[in-house]
Amino acid sequence: MTSRPAVGVGPWEGDRPQDADGSLPSHLDPDLLRDGDTRNVVDRYRYWRHEAIVADLDTRRHEVHVAVENWEHDFNIGSVVRTANAFNVAAFHIVGRRRWNRRGAMVTDRYQHEHHHPDVAGLGAWAQERRLPLLGVDNVPGSRPLEDFPLPRGCILLLGQEGPGLSPEAVAACEDVLAITSTAPPARSTRGRRPRSSSTTGRSSTPGEPERMSPMLRRLTSEMSMTVTAPGWPRSGPRSPSRWTGRRRASR
Repeated sequence: MTSRPAVGVGPWEGDRPQDADGSLPSHLDPDLLRDGDTRNVVDRYRYWRHEAIVADLDTRRHEVHVAVENWEHDFNIGSVVRTANAFNVAAFHIVGRRRWNRRGAMVTDRYQHEHHHPDVAGLGAWAQERRLPLLGVDNVPGSRPLEDFPLPRGCILLLGQEGPGLSPEAVAACEDVLAITSTAPPARSTRGRRPRSSSTTGRSSTPGEPERMSPMLRRLTSEMSMTVTAPGWPRSGPRSPSRWTGRRRASR
């Protein structure tokens, strides 16, 4: 009796899939069919070749890009990349140092398109060539509430480092800087000082202030959540005991 893997699925059971000419479909990986698939992917991509998964995601990517500054080897960049993957964005961009901590991305960076820019000017030139608005996300003075902003479908959302936020050069390069309204009271640091909100936390507001969200942002986020099928996203629908065992975890 063949033992089941701790995560993912084991070797393919039964006759292998075939095209009309009797050959293996091009999107399937013969090694995975033989050995099993323990990668961190949703079930529809089990046994698929990596290149085939990326190509399939490319047919449904959104027009928005996500960029993040990398001057201090911020450990939170991985979580930004993982979130970008969940929404199946067009690409993510690293601005500054080329190397970044990929552990937090949990392998999702492999299923996306990554671009590197040595500085903000390089990112700005890239965006200008493609006529993509560059929009910062931070709670700096003069920032506009993201909830009320007419967010275009095609744009680049630029985030800064955890702590310092967007650099002055980034703020100057952006057409607009947006802040995410927070309705929770601000937390206090261990030193008793009020910490600066991060780019992804947004500006603080009066506790109890009603959260605002424009119809356009509601529609955009709704459409994005409906089409999330990127690798690493929790599966939907009933679990099949014969094709699903255990918890998922990233496999390198």
